[in-house]
Amino acid sequence: MDKVNKIKSLIIVESPAKARTLKKFLGNNYAIKASLGHVKDLPGNQLGVEIEKNFKPHYITIPSKTRVLQELRKAANDADRIYLAQDPDREGEAIAWHVSQELKDVPEEEKYRVLFNEITEKAVKEALQNAGRIDKDKVDAQQARRILDRLVGYKLSPLLWEKVKRGLSAGRVQSVALRLICDREKDILSFTPEEYWTITATLQRDTPPSFAARLFKIKGKKAQLKVQAEADRIVEEVKPLSFIVSHIEKKEKKRNPVPPFITSTLQQEAARKLRFSPQKTMLIAQGLYEGQELGPEGSIGLITYMRTDSPRVSAEAQGQAREYIKGRFGLDYLPAKAPTYRGRATAQEAHEAIRPTEVFREPESLRPYLSADHFALHQLIWQRFLASQMNPAIYDVTTVDIAAGEYLFRANGSIIKFLGFMKLYVESKDELTEEGAEDQEKEEILPPLATGDKLLLLELTPKQHFTQPPPRYSAATLVKGLEENGIGRPSTYATIVSIIKTRDYVREEKGRFFPTDLGLLINDLLVENFPEILDIKFTAQLEDQLDQIEEGKTNWTQTVSDFYRPFAVDLEKARKNMQKIKGIHPPTEIPCPKCGQKMLIKWGRNGEFLACSDYPKCTATSNFIRDEKGEIRLKPNAQVNKESTNEQCSKCGQPMIIKRGKFGEFLACSNYPKCKNTKNLASADLDLNCPIPGCPGTITVRKTKKGKVFYGCSNFPTCTFATWDRPIPEPCPQCQAPFLVEKKSGRDTIIIQCIQEGCQYKSGGK
Repeated sequence: MDKVNKIKSLIIVESPAKARTLKKFLGNNYAIKASLGHVKDLPGNQLGVEIEKNFKPHYITIPSKTRVLQELRKAANDADRIYLAQDPDREGEAIAWHVSQELKDVPEEEKYRVLFNEITEKAVKEALQNAGRIDKDKVDAQQARRILDRLVGYKLSPLLWEKVKRGLSAGRVQSVALRLICDREKDILSFTPEEYWTITATLQRDTPPSFAARLFKIKGKKAQLKVQAEADRIVEEVKPLSFIVSHIEKKEKKRNPVPPFITSTLQQEAARKLRFSPQKTMLIAQGLYEGQELGPEGSIGLITYMRTDSPRVSAEAQGQAREYIKGRFGLDYLPAKAPTYRGRATAQEAHEAIRPTEVFREPESLRPYLSADHFALHQLIWQRFLASQMNPAIYDVTTVDIAAGEYLFRANGSIIKFLGFMKLYVESKDELTEEGAEDQEKEEILPPLATGDKLLLLELTPKQHFTQPPPRYSAATLVKGLEENGIGRPSTYATIVSIIKTRDYVREEKGRFFPTDLGLLINDLLVENFPEILDIKFTAQLEDQLDQIEEGKTNWTQTVSDFYRPFAVDLEKARKNMQKIKGIHPPTEIPCPKCGQKMLIKWGRNGEFLACSDYPKCTATSNFIRDEKGEIRLKPNAQVNKESTNEQCSKCGQPMIIKRGKFGEFLACSNYPKCKNTKNLASADLDLNCPIPGCPGTITVRKTKKGKVFYGCSNFPTCTFATWDRPIPEPCPQCQAPFLVEKKSGRDTIIIQCIQEGCQYKSGGK
């Protein structure tokens, strides 16, 4: 097209929300389009990586993005220049690169990369003026991660299908996160509590108030009481003694504010304070970054970019914060110099911390326009940022030692002299993990005391305690553990936590992660057979290598090759040596509610369940729970399922079971009465198209007159397709038939094969 007719610049972003916000600033001189995330990826039905050709990837257009790309090409042909404005991280860089490749008719010199750390008018216009080119090093780093993850997933998952059961999957980073949870669980289950005792004296001067002091030393050595008899003996010895104040120490202590949020600390604090999952936190933060409709103001970006590991704050933002603090709280709360915070050695200092784009836009003014979740997260970010720019809190801390013969008791007290940053914000804490930490003496306000004061003993209380095991991971502590161990990066923490939750390798109860039996089994198999890729330090080193690729210091193909060579060796060994678990079901001591035989633990599409060991004579199944020690218990009021099916409840995802009612058999959710979903047995749809060419029907679960389950076309009797073998919702990799089937061969072996006549595809079995 003639250059004269090209009158607009085209900006391509990832989301419509960001597009709306930009449109408000830039007006009619810019056309703004959204790619709606990734437009190209590795194929879903094959490896998509040519290992022998230096790990060359084969990207295909994501089917749902064909029309999007057509629209982008058309808009690009009408523009004088193209700004690729995807998010400022590796993932965004890769999307920009793929979009650029698809705009083949646009000369390279007309395509620019632009980075928005915040979506405000000033920041956007400055970014457009300083537009650059696509960072190929950053693209290579993302490409290396994608290919590494694809190699592990596509090579390990079929091995697990063969050795354990169909449908399992493994991931390079997610498997290491699972290991953290499994290792913690083993520590908890092997932990032996140790008894110890404390003795607390309640004391006062001549008049109230009283205060508490704990036994601290005996004959100059730290008091360590192991048994009740020892504690009782000391109590009797101490009761008649005089209590004299022997030493008082007063100190002024400062408590410094915490840095502004980075991705990991935002996810942790949102989990603790707001009970948000990491995935929910990032979804809401993305909305705050891209823009929220604020009534007459239109769409406004409220926070800076939310995927960052740097606590750095721009001088302009610090100046704005200092002006606000001075006006709102006064000079006492304003440090003489703006605080600076140091990130980790691997932090990308080009990014800023997560902060509000406009400090003077107070959270309360936004409440009418934001959802409750968006308001809560924005308020948290606003408070944390401002607090990070304020003066420390100041305490007067007093330690009082009280002598009673050869015994020394200690009381600790503190008084806040100056709130400082705590006037606005105090960070939540994870639970203490030290042995007995929950029983450490609490600091309290002490009455006026002087050395030599004689005190009155009001009460002497011995108390039994037990050391505690380390706590199970919560979403907050798991993200913290991932960051501390160097596993993952800001853009991946939420995905890691989400994936291990959805794979049925862990379950979440009361905010804590418990590995399932399947998760423990998979972890043990992978650690034994793939010790290197399941090694936490090795995974962290690989993350560092990805950072070096981004910095242009390392070649991405060399990094992938260095990883794959030993992995391929381990993979071949595992094919021969990995223990085959398929068909082996752990026994329990729980009797079958229907026939009395012992129940076994089995794994289905929706996780673990109990099944009668006398199957197929008895088809009873039931849900179960585990106690704190991992012991299995039948779920209270658990439904005993008399005939299970492969159908999944469309409302809650639990297995459907066959029931008999007034009008015959039907499918009902096994999660009854919580879920009362039912379905006509004959119309149980597997969401699979009939393989007969030209037939519009779908595959349904049916039963013969004698009650035997089979799978047939919903278009019966026009179409008579039927099979006894259970369909698998995966297209045949050879002939692209709409699904495969499971065919039993012997007692425990299952073969996956194609249903299409003439196709020889087959996998699994021996």
